[in-house]
Amino acid sequence: MITAIRLHVQGVVQGVGFRPFVYSLATELGLTGTVGNSPRGVVIDLEGEDLSLAEFATVLRVRQPPLARIDSVECVPAQACGRAGFRIVDTDTTTAGRTLAPPDVATCDDCLREMADPGNRRYRHPFITCTNCGPRFTIIEELPYDRAATTMRGFPMCSECAAEYADPRNRRFHAQPIACPQCGPTLTFVDTDADAAAVPVNGENAVHRAREFLRDGKIVAVKGIGGYHLACDARNESAVQELRARKRRRGKPLAVMVRDINGAYAVGRVNETQSRALTECSRPIVLVDKASKYDLAPSVAPGIPDIGIMLAYNPIQNLLLGLPGDAAGPTALVMTSANLGGEPILFRGTDLERVSALADSVLTHDRPIRVSCDDSVQRVVDGRRVMLRRSRGYAPLPIELPLDVAPILAVGADLKNTFVIADGTSAWPSQHIGDMGDVAVLDGFAAARTHFESITGVTPSQVVCDEHPRYHSSAWARRHAAGRPVRTVGHHHAHIAAVMGENGCDGSEPVIGMAFDGTGYGADGAVWGGEMLLATYKGFRRLAHLGYVALPGGDAGVERPYRMAMSHLRSAGIGWDSELPPVAACPARERSVLGHQLETGFGCVETSSMGRLFDAVAALAGVRQSVEYEAQAAIEFEGISRGIDCGSEYYVFGEREDAGGSWIADPGPVIRSVVDDLRNGVSAGVIGARFHESVARLVVTWAQAARAAAGVDDVALSGGVFQNPLLLARARVLLSDAGFRPLTHHELPPNDGGLAYGQVLVGSSR
Repeated sequence: MITAIRLHVQGVVQGVGFRPFVYSLATELGLTGTVGNSPRGVVIDLEGEDLSLAEFATVLRVRQPPLARIDSVECVPAQACGRAGFRIVDTDTTTAGRTLAPPDVATCDDCLREMADPGNRRYRHPFITCTNCGPRFTIIEELPYDRAATTMRGFPMCSECAAEYADPRNRRFHAQPIACPQCGPTLTFVDTDADAAAVPVNGENAVHRAREFLRDGKIVAVKGIGGYHLACDARNESAVQELRARKRRRGKPLAVMVRDINGAYAVGRVNETQSRALTECSRPIVLVDKASKYDLAPSVAPGIPDIGIMLAYNPIQNLLLGLPGDAAGPTALVMTSANLGGEPILFRGTDLERVSALADSVLTHDRPIRVSCDDSVQRVVDGRRVMLRRSRGYAPLPIELPLDVAPILAVGADLKNTFVIADGTSAWPSQHIGDMGDVAVLDGFAAARTHFESITGVTPSQVVCDEHPRYHSSAWARRHAAGRPVRTVGHHHAHIAAVMGENGCDGSEPVIGMAFDGTGYGADGAVWGGEMLLATYKGFRRLAHLGYVALPGGDAGVERPYRMAMSHLRSAGIGWDSELPPVAACPARERSVLGHQLETGFGCVETSSMGRLFDAVAALAGVRQSVEYEAQAAIEFEGISRGIDCGSEYYVFGEREDAGGSWIADPGPVIRSVVDDLRNGVSAGVIGARFHESVARLVVTWAQAARAAAGVDDVALSGGVFQNPLLLARARVLLSDAGFRPLTHHELPPNDGGLAYGQVLVGSSR
């Protein structure tokens, strides 16, 4: 019997080869009808035998294109009208609805093979792409996803590309970025030191010139998918040092790019899980242990045992690293965002002059980038991935919410900012925006927010921000509320809510939340960061916290860990013995001023920050007295502690209660024990191992007390301190052994980059 149905498919189903897949499947099963894009996703009208229709619906979910993601399929009966054959129809722009914009993804193996084939018309084409790969998010102006709604609209297709684009049996059917050397964007090389009258080099010669510069130890700015990178030979120490100087990035590790997984094996100890992360289509930076024969320049990742690796993910990068048969060149490139420290990645055509000031040459092109998008960063801890920055390859894909929410914008925090737009049970985290203290970052935030509202179709009816009265993000929310209600959410409450949401908690039952970070505004006006909360989405109760000590001088106390160490020494009743590393590092005049500050409280604020305690103990152990990037002391401290078994030796926090009945973990006994170990000649690595064990055991001690008081077994771990792989792994093991269910992040970072998702849940629940 011939019947008819209409299917509405929602998810990532535009720009990923979904319609040609449907065409092939329908014709294979002898079905007639049409398939087309719509604002709701993809609409399929089918006629045929009942069994064939049922098989179609089953195979649709099983045999999807590699980049597709089906979230829902709505099937309704339709009227059979005797259609002949199956065809792909134009996009329906008359109905309302929402579909998902796909992320940018790496060049697929098929395109790489064509790119390396001298007989293929796209041989060495720097913009090769198909429906299974290439730019999406960064070129989309609006949805539905059609070429006219992308930055490729200025490149009319040649007849050969147009034929491929129109052929449902072709891998490039409706691949919106489709192009070839005859009709696509143009690659241009500019020598920034050349005479102003010099003619830029275009096409294939542009790549050759860029490779020559890299071989000669020069810095090349490379325009990619989401913005400009600064590139140099990762084995050339002078080139890396020069790149650091121009970028004003002193000690912070730099990521390296290699051609393929074999290149990754040459510089890092890559296990199976890390290999899968490196080679998936999102191509994140993955932090791995340095290889035993690691031979990159010392300045690439100084002071730590890790190296951040990513594989080439666009055609230009593959050409720079060399195709088979190319002349020898650098096999590992430093590949870092082109900007000055604290500024957003440069990506606009008008940024070329600023890019040129950072590099010896520029390899650019004329395909516009709609929004910038930095690289994503991950690490693997005990076989499970931890997202450290969620950006390229993931944005703008939504993350499911455990609650149904009204349209809402959560603006996140000031550091590692991302925002979230949410509606219903979907939350769209933005790409990494940056640190909101810079005017250019604020401008980038505003542009990204407008873009997200366009591609999600969500117009927020309310805004949520952090409670901190001086956050730039919160000030932005109040300035741009446009009559919408603005709700504030506690920093650490949002951290815990984010973990709860990721793990599917509906909020009806509380969880024990451990919120450990460097800085967050507390309900009492202090700087929190070592908290245990009993939390739902509606509210929280602070059950325990790290004992308060003075944070002297605000940012000065963060940038110079010796100041935090000396504050902890005074709080613990230990004199400032000049033999102690932080005391020796503090100039005599500053020591006098610092003593006065701590005695009078002038220029000090109380803090319970676990991040600042890590800084203090790292300084006491002699690891680092001042930092050049956020959490450097703690990161290096973890690095020298990793792999050391401290056995049953660890430090124990003191215990007491405050006036409100919260348990307080007094760090004084820990500080005194660390000083005793120092004076007994215990190495910094052993001190670090003992300290990490003491913090992990504090987590369990607090959780056990909370379980006894509230009968709760779920323990949520969040905040930047839980990026520490040694602490995170040990805390999870100890909690599981004690019968708890540890809840940790997997799609979002534990740092402030995941905060906005938690703000959505708390703001909506109030």
